[in-house]
Amino acid sequence: MKSVPAKIARSALLVGALLAMAREVEAASAVDGPRVWRDLEQIVGLGPRPSGSPQLERTRRYIIEELKKAGVKTRVQSFTAKTPLGPIAMSNVIGEIPGKSSDVILIGGHYDTKYFPAFRFVGANDGGSSAALLIELGRKLAARSGEYTVWIVFFDGEEERSPDSNRGASYGSKFMVAQMAKGRDLGRLRAAMVIDMIGDRDLGILRDASSTTWLTDILWKSANRLGHGSHFLEEAVPMEDDHAPFLRAGVPTTLLIDYEYGKPAEGRQFWHSPDDTLDKLSPKSLETVGEVILEALPAIELELNRRKPKSARQ
Repeated sequence: MKSVPAKIARSALLVGALLAMAREVEAASAVDGPRVWRDLEQIVGLGPRPSGSPQLERTRRYIIEELKKAGVKTRVQSFTAKTPLGPIAMSNVIGEIPGKSSDVILIGGHYDTKYFPAFRFVGANDGGSSAALLIELGRKLAARSGEYTVWIVFFDGEEERSPDSNRGASYGSKFMVAQMAKGRDLGRLRAAMVIDMIGDRDLGILRDASSTTWLTDILWKSANRLGHGSHFLEEAVPMEDDHAPFLRAGVPTTLLIDYEYGKPAEGRQFWHSPDDTLDKLSPKSLETVGEVILEALPAIELELNRRKPKSARQ
């Protein structure tokens, strides 16, 4: 029989190990809001970034370099899109973070801005916020060992190239799904989360009525657990974004977007206007959305394992 002091020592070691694990988990889920803001400032500082522009090429180089610093392997998926203004060269950026399984959870958003020749549109929220937060998520996830492989995807061409249309085009996400369907990757893709316009200082994310319910529910529950429930609202509206091609392909997918950016009911419309600038955004909003996604990931992995056929788990 071990002595009482030996038992106390073992207990102390166990408590110390548990505390260290808790600190590691907390550190892995803590999004650095000021660092995301610095990335956003760098991106917005490049000016308007429509598809095919030199400014978007510089944005792409910045994204790849920042992911490289975090140890995230990246690849560029280039293609030519047929737009109302003619063919335009576009490129998705994919950062891959290996997990224990080769099955994939995708977290993505667009990094292009809408083309407006009549005014200067820097897209701080619409194009900038998603790109900046995705960089930070790449950094945080590169430091964790997850059950599933995670792809951090920066879509090109979410915006229709014509300045006369406010409809989304989703050239990049459509191309990616089509390419995955040609091979075996679409079968590996188990879930997808798309973020867009998530930096609004008056953050209010509505449920997308077309998104996969169980996946959306996990994110909303995570938001409530973290005390961010006031920013994740229960109202549901149908929305069209880069998540739609994945839904049509049968992939469980959800969209996180501040659909009412600028409170249009009050006569303030920042979306697709010269007013979509940094002063309308907040590092805290970016931090909030990032922490909800990171907190939800383990629950998403558990649910995916539960939904996997028994034969596939063996």
